[in-house]
Amino acid sequence: MLGRRGLSKDMRLRHLTKSTKTLSAFSLAAVLVLSGAAMTRSEPPSPKVVAMFPLDLGGFHQLPTMRALVTLSKEGDLQPGFLAPNSDPNNASPFLGAETEYLSADGDKFLVEMVRLQGDSGAYSMLTLAAKKMQAEAGSQDLRVGDVGTASLIGARSVMFFSGQTFARVTNESKNNPQPAIDLARLLAATLDKGEDDIPVLVKHLPEWQTAQRSAVFAVNIGALRDAITNQPILNELNFEGGTEAVVANYGQAQLVIVEFTTPQFSVDNDQRILARIQELKSQGQAVPTAYRRVGNYSVFVFNAPDEKTANELIDQVQYQQVVQWLGDDPHLAARLQRYISQTTAGVLTAVLKSSGLSLLLCLGLGGLIGTLLFRHRRAGKATLYSDAGGATRLNLDELTGMGNSHRLLGPGKQPKSDSTQS
Repeated sequence: MLGRRGLSKDMRLRHLTKSTKTLSAFSLAAVLVLSGAAMTRSEPPSPKVVAMFPLDLGGFHQLPTMRALVTLSKEGDLQPGFLAPNSDPNNASPFLGAETEYLSADGDKFLVEMVRLQGDSGAYSMLTLAAKKMQAEAGSQDLRVGDVGTASLIGARSVMFFSGQTFARVTNESKNNPQPAIDLARLLAATLDKGEDDIPVLVKHLPEWQTAQRSAVFAVNIGALRDAITNQPILNELNFEGGTEAVVANYGQAQLVIVEFTTPQFSVDNDQRILARIQELKSQGQAVPTAYRRVGNYSVFVFNAPDEKTANELIDQVQYQQVVQWLGDDPHLAARLQRYISQTTAGVLTAVLKSSGLSLLLCLGLGGLIGTLLFRHRRAGKATLYSDAGGATRLNLDELTGMGNSHRLLGPGKQPKSDSTQS
C-alpha cells in the first residue's frame, strides 16, 4: 500500500511537472507572439504606404494614427482566398495599405481605409465584397458608377469606392451623416490613379447588367465564390491561376455564375474537368448546378434555379465577346489604319456627293421657281400694254367691252390734228 501510494505520488509529481512545463512553454509562446505583434505595430509604415495618404485634403487634416488594416482584416476581406493569386514572386504581400484618421475643420473624425491591389479587377472585387456586407447589415444600397471614383457605394455614415488598383472606405466616426465622408472621399479619389476608369467588362456581359451589378459579386479567387454560393462542390474544380475572373449575380432565386478564362486552352481544360466532375457528383447524389454550359472562354453555371429550362434560358442571354490585346506592336495596325482611312475617305466622298447633289437640286428648283414667277410677271405686264386689236382703236359696238382710257378719244364734232392741218 505504501509502495502504491508512493508510486501514485511520484506519478502525480511527474504529471504536474509535465503540465507545468507545457504551461510554461505555452506562456513563453504567447509572450513571443504578443511581443512580435507589438513589434509589428511599433514598426513605422513603409514610404509607399505613407505616400498613399495626403497630409491635407481640402479642409481635412491627417492625424498621426496610421496603423495596419484592422477593420478590413476583421471582416475577412483580406484573406488570401479573396485576393488574386500573387503574380509577383518577389512581392510577399498581394496588397499594400493601411488605415488612418482625418480631422475636418468642424472637428469631426473620419476613418480612412485604403488598399492597393494588383489590378483594377482586384480593387473592384473588394468593393463588391464590402458592398455585400454593407447591404446585408444596412439594407439595400445602390452601387453608383462614377459618383466617387470609378464606382462607389454610399451608406448611412460611410462611402466606399474603387479607382484603378485602389479600394478605399471613408467612415464618419462623429455622426451619422455620409455627406462629409463623401466630400473627403472625392478629394481622396482625385489623388489616385484612375487606371482603366471602368468596371470589368465581364460584369457588362451579365443579362440586364445595369440592374444585376447592384448586388453582383466579382471574384478574382475561389474564396469569393464559395462565400457567395455555399454547398456547391463543383466550384472546387475552378482554377484562378493566370488571371481567371468570375462574377455572381442573382436573378430571382437563381444564381448565375460566369467564369472567364484568359485563353481558349484554359477554358477547354476547365470545361472537361467540370463536366466530368458534374457527372461524378450526380452519381454520388451530391449537389450540382441546375445547368452548365461553356460559352466561348466562359464557363457559365446556374444554381438553385426552379427548373433546367429556366436555367438554360438564363444561359442563352450570356454572349461571349472576345477582346484581343497585343503585348507588343500590333502586326495588323497598318492594315487597320488603311481600312480606316479608306472607309473614312469613302464616307467623306459620299457625304460630299450627297451634299453637292442636294445643293444642285435645291438650286435648280429654286431657280425654276423664280424664273416661272418672273416670266408670269413680265407676261402680265405686256398684256396691259397691247390689245388683241394690234394697237388699233376698237369700237364697242356690242357694249360688252369695258370702258378704256377715254382721254385719247375724239369728242363730238372734232377731227384729228392731222386732218385739220391738211385742210
